[in-house]
Amino acid sequence: MNINKRKKNIFFQVGAFSILSVSIFVYATTEKTMTAVDSRDSSIIKSQKKDSIASVEAFKKVYSVLMSPRCMNCHPSGDIPLQGDDSHIHNMLPERGVDGKGIATMQCITCHAAKGVPGENTPPGNPDWHLPPMNMKMVFQGKSARELAIQLVDPKKNGGKDMKALREHAEDGLVKGGWLMGGGRTLPPLSHEEFAKVWYTWIDNGAYAPAK
Repeated sequence: MNINKRKKNIFFQVGAFSILSVSIFVYATTEKTMTAVDSRDSSIIKSQKKDSIASVEAFKKVYSVLMSPRCMNCHPSGDIPLQGDDSHIHNMLPERGVDGKGIATMQCITCHAAKGVPGENTPPGNPDWHLPPMNMKMVFQGKSARELAIQLVDPKKNGGKDMKALREHAEDGLVKGGWLMGGGRTLPPLSHEEFAKVWYTWIDNGAYAPAK
């Protein structure tokens, strides 16, 4: 009788251990599966934030603004700014200078004050009027869409900006000034609000460069 009880106890303990083992196995497997799914879902979410097609399409619109005279005239390939809707060499041949604000007595602020002079063909104004500095010229003129996109995201060429700072640059006062020059000048092809929207779309979807 004692022997039978002992056998039953052993059988019960083995059975209980087996059930516990199976439960642990199932739990561990389920947890592992959930983790894998969670990781997969996380990667899906991350990939959804990077859409090369949306990014490239947005940059094409960005490019149309950056290559307009209102932007490109202050991003020339040489050290003399351009002017006018036809982007001709600036009258009086002012030069970039080390800090982008001119040289000697021919400083940008000499003619470009904090506010523009009313009337047509008069100097537009901005309290921070300048070209990019000599050590980081940020040339737009002559650049393809691909070349310009690659240049814009390179901290060694864009003024040390990371993606966050580059994104915020759309609200820079001098950037906004491109829509406030007056004097009958042709405005960029998009409003500033539209430009900011495609600028953010380009960056937020991965800041991809067009193929050419």
